[in-house]
Amino acid sequence: MSSGIKIFSYLPNPRVWKSLIAANFCGAKVEVVGDEPKNLPNWLWDYDARKLNENDKANSALIRKGRRGFTNDLYKTDEFLFAHPFGTVPAAFDSETKSGIFESNSIMRAVARSGKPNNLYGGNDKVLASRIDSFLDVNLVFAREHQVYILSVEKMNEVLYNRMKSAYEFYLDGIESALKINKFIVGDFMSLADIAFVCDVGYFLKEVNQRDALKGQGFDLISEKFKEEYPYCSDHLVGLSKQEEFSTVITDGFINL
Repeated sequence: MSSGIKIFSYLPNPRVWKSLIAANFCGAKVEVVGDEPKNLPNWLWDYDARKLNENDKANSALIRKGRRGFTNDLYKTDEFLFAHPFGTVPAAFDSETKSGIFESNSIMRAVARSGKPNNLYGGNDKVLASRIDSFLDVNLVFAREHQVYILSVEKMNEVLYNRMKSAYEFYLDGIESALKINKFIVGDFMSLADIAFVCDVGYFLKEVNQRDALKGQGFDLISEKFKEEYPYCSDHLVGLSKQEEFSTVITDGFINL
């Protein structure tokens, strides 16, 4: 078991919740540092992330052009960019080696590996781990489309809307099929696939808060009939969100069905 995982991110962040929930199940050490999205330009992005001081602000070598949700300049150390070549958050580090780990599902995998022996990532069964990876890969496509969709909701167009709708239906059709057969997504035990499902689908269902913005542009909520069209997914989402390992992490009102 390694010494733990350190995560820097905007907060609250359902993508970080994945790692915290996994840690609740496997006893891994996870430290999270961050701030509201609007405040991250006032932070030094580094392994030892912290609020900027006057010396930092005067150091032009730290200034990097913001991307993927950030339009203003950001302050990032060379060490941060070496560990995180894509320069995004959530940004995780192995606390012993300071090696960078990025993308929320990969960070969650690292947490599962760093904790006590568990089945979250298939235990010692490499084939089962690969099956969990299969679900996580599809989940990541869904989550990526959601990120683009939510950032564009005020200026929606047919292309973006249909891409999101297609990703939503593809992912949930598969999860619904799996849950018709198994208690959990990959079988009879909790896995990382279930954790990612709860966090990313729960986050997407907050689309309801954008109803007026979408309606005003001629679009319906993609998730309008989630409970009716995906009853197994709905029950699984609600049931898991009530478990202590989830409920102690998930913000109140995040899942409201």
